[in-house]
Amino acid sequence: MARAVGGLLAEFDAELEDEVSIPPSWNVAPTDDVPIVLERLVDDGPERRQVRQLHVARWGLVPSWAKDPGIGSRMINARSESVLEKPAFRKAVQSRRCAVPADGYYEWKQGPGKAKQPYYVHPGENRGLVFAGLYEWWRDPSVPAGEPGQWMLSTSILTTDTPPPGSESTVFGKLTALHDRVPLPMDKATMQAWLDPEADDAAGLVDLVRSGVKDVAADWLVESVGKEVGNVRNNGPDLIRPVEALF
Repeated sequence: MARAVGGLLAEFDAELEDEVSIPPSWNVAPTDDVPIVLERLVDDGPERRQVRQLHVARWGLVPSWAKDPGIGSRMINARSESVLEKPAFRKAVQSRRCAVPADGYYEWKQGPGKAKQPYYVHPGENRGLVFAGLYEWWRDPSVPAGEPGQWMLSTSILTTDTPPPGSESTVFGKLTALHDRVPLPMDKATMQAWLDPEADDAAGLVDLVRSGVKDVAADWLVESVGKEVGNVRNNGPDLIRPVEALF
């Protein structure tokens, strides 16, 4: 995710509640900070209005009932098939839905023995992605009320089964060869519905997002990249430079 704050605000027609800093990263890891877009209802005089905002959240959702934030490292993804029932996600999917912007994501292909080849999955024409996500606020009991850091904002990305490739040669054959799951992308209209804080049909919204994955991902590219991406200490645009695959 290497887009600047100003670019994200313009792209999503969002505003800031507080100033945020989002350094570019070509190797986002669990528990790193990532941008999220959400909509809230705010009081505006005698009326309430919807406001779209850009926030920074920790990647790996920490449920409000968690004793400590460590659980978040296991909550970076939420399976869309069970998100309505899982204790960690079922409240968030009802009222705390968000969009998670990204430029692309990495996946590894298993080769002979212990060999693995990383791939960079991204849209064509230098367009960005936006994934369906959830967010949650967690209160740190060790921080006094009103002090900075009392509340932690965290997020998780919904996933689904990789669409079957069909009879023709498509990107989905390549994705299936990499993994049986994909993060759930959204087009603009789907994102609008997903973010609506007044929408109360969570099951219908999950179905809506799942139904659009094949159309949104139809132009994705799958490019082999260097193994340096496997070390979180490596970061920079060189990580997404295509290289010849090992197998």
